[in-house]
Amino acid sequence: MKKGCKFGTHRVIEPKGALPQPALKIDNDMEIYDNEILIDVQTLNVDSASFTQIKNQAEGDIEKIKEIMLDIVATKGKHQNPVTGSGGMLIGTVEKIGPAMEGKTDLKVGDKIATLVSLSLTPLRIDNIKEVRKDIDQVDIKGKAILFESGIYAVIPDDIPENLALSVLDVAGAPAQTAKLVKPGDTVLVIGGAGKSGMLCLYEAKRRAGVTGKVICLTHSEKSIEKVKRVDLADEYIVVDATRPVDVMEKVKEVTGGEMVDVTINCVNVPNTEMTSILSTKDDGVIYFFSMATSFTKAALGAEGVGMDTTMIIGNGYTKGHAKISLEIMRESKELRDLYEELYA
Repeated sequence: MKKGCKFGTHRVIEPKGALPQPALKIDNDMEIYDNEILIDVQTLNVDSASFTQIKNQAEGDIEKIKEIMLDIVATKGKHQNPVTGSGGMLIGTVEKIGPAMEGKTDLKVGDKIATLVSLSLTPLRIDNIKEVRKDIDQVDIKGKAILFESGIYAVIPDDIPENLALSVLDVAGAPAQTAKLVKPGDTVLVIGGAGKSGMLCLYEAKRRAGVTGKVICLTHSEKSIEKVKRVDLADEYIVVDATRPVDVMEKVKEVTGGEMVDVTINCVNVPNTEMTSILSTKDDGVIYFFSMATSFTKAALGAEGVGMDTTMIIGNGYTKGHAKISLEIMRESKELRDLYEELYA
């Protein structure tokens, strides 16, 4: 059996020397190396920015969505959207474990897992697309995938439905990072607060900010904000187009008495919301860009252009304990779990 690199560089076809995520093409042959895990894939959870772009390109047509996804994998050997650069994650069953992984993993053949690394770096083969659930960004397939030695994962818990666990784990980094960033007494803005990651961030922000803090939910429509109000996730609710930064700034100024916010969490799945985040945040505040639709050039130069000394954090989808934190929210809040099961399971 061939020996592989911990980070999967042995799978990179183009350009040589790159890591699998930025690589243009990787090898998706499913004969495993000695330090790889072969997964029989059940469901892909495509990240929100990527799936929104694919749906728009396909004009909502299911067969066109399938064609686009199959073409991405055929071209790249992985599901990495060529427009957004992002991927998603998957649920599947462990089929084979390389001998070099002995003592390095607690997995065994037959375990049902969710990968916690992006599809944008995961060798993937799709034999058939069975079903596209375009309202929740999930696609059932017949296919295989490879998890590298450095790849992280979560075993699917018995007390949470698989599709619900997949939806929550896909965005696990957002509420976990929120937990690290928000302090008691903070005023927090969650842009895209009615979305899958946004609602988890609202819940975590409200818990961390406490009774002396304030949590503001921003979303684009009255319909979407009603579901957030149902589970009492925020103290203030703003309905405004997040791509209109001055309009948002004025609304935030109104609900904060001109103070603006200490922490902004950006969870939207559309481009051009960088300046919205910057103008809503205090000069010495913190912005966490979880959205994969973010242009970090626009964010950096935009902040410079308006003279804002704001700390901006790239949305790392991994932080220690992120899977545990996110799944625990589903156990703690019956109201939020019921809503997520209604929407995503």
